[in-house]
Amino acid sequence: MGATMIGLVKEHRGPGATLKKVPVPTIGDDEVLVHIKATSICGTDLHIYNWDAWADKTVLTPNVFGHEFAGIVVDIGDRVRGVKIGDHVSAEGHMICGTCKACRTGNGHVCPNTKSFGITAPGCFAEYAVVKASNIIHNAPELPFEIACLQDPLGNAVQTVLSGDIVGKTVAIIGVGPIGLLAIKVAKACGAGAIYAVDINPNRLKMALQMGADVTINAMEARTSEELRRLTDGEGVEVVLEMSGNPVAIADAFEAAANAGRVSLLGIPTKEVSLDVTNQIIFKGLKVEGITGRKMYQTWYQMKGLLNQHRVDLASVITHRFTLDQYEEAFRLMHEGQCGKIVFTH
Repeated sequence: MGATMIGLVKEHRGPGATLKKVPVPTIGDDEVLVHIKATSICGTDLHIYNWDAWADKTVLTPNVFGHEFAGIVVDIGDRVRGVKIGDHVSAEGHMICGTCKACRTGNGHVCPNTKSFGITAPGCFAEYAVVKASNIIHNAPELPFEIACLQDPLGNAVQTVLSGDIVGKTVAIIGVGPIGLLAIKVAKACGAGAIYAVDINPNRLKMALQMGADVTINAMEARTSEELRRLTDGEGVEVVLEMSGNPVAIADAFEAAANAGRVSLLGIPTKEVSLDVTNQIIFKGLKVEGITGRKMYQTWYQMKGLLNQHRVDLASVITHRFTLDQYEEAFRLMHEGQCGKIVFTH
């Protein structure tokens, strides 16, 4: 019998997860074995833990889930170059084919043949994880593991914020969960004008102000589009970053957008969204961006630049730290929205 480790497994196609012993994964010739030191919970992990409609049609089971991590390389395959034992690393979670049209035209982040680390392939809520060497991201040894593991969600924020012009523009961030909070920091660092944060959670709206938002709007107390138009003298917001995935909020985002503005969509709806395409998109001349993951690897270089020059402080986004055996409490906090980023120390 081979070596075993403790892993958090999505074992059954329903709510919850199981902490159990699983085999330590073995590497292929082009892969590396990483000793996981820190991981963080993503909104996608919450979808998987709660088991909604998106998870049911997307996620493979049984499977160790989790995809945001930092660790140290402890073994490498025979054909691996550019990665060595002892390197401090994180990784891009999209494992792409490299040969389709999307991959060959610089759009690997939307490769139709993608396998996703921790979603359709084994992930990192465990002691060890196997990663393609080509997906490895090197970290400075002095970068704390709990900060390094946040680069994946930071990349989501960076790609969303920088999918169009941002400098000096009014920006609304709808849904200030952990990635929304990171987006506030990125937008501010990249020269945005007024930043409006929208949510229904008073605790997260308070955090949004701490992260640098200029104004917060509680969508339970005021209609988002009406309040944003009032704040912009009736013009609407030039850049709308929709991160909640709530169908009502998405429809309101398009109504709140200024003519010739931009709407970037990162939040994942759990059901179909009804939009007035004629009046809220076509006649307004909106630019609509669908955001998934990070551009490979443009976004990583952009976020490394922000991190290395200390333009973005990630430590303030971490509100809770747990060990993996405390996963039930961690996911309860995520579900209730009473947190920023939650980190597991391994």
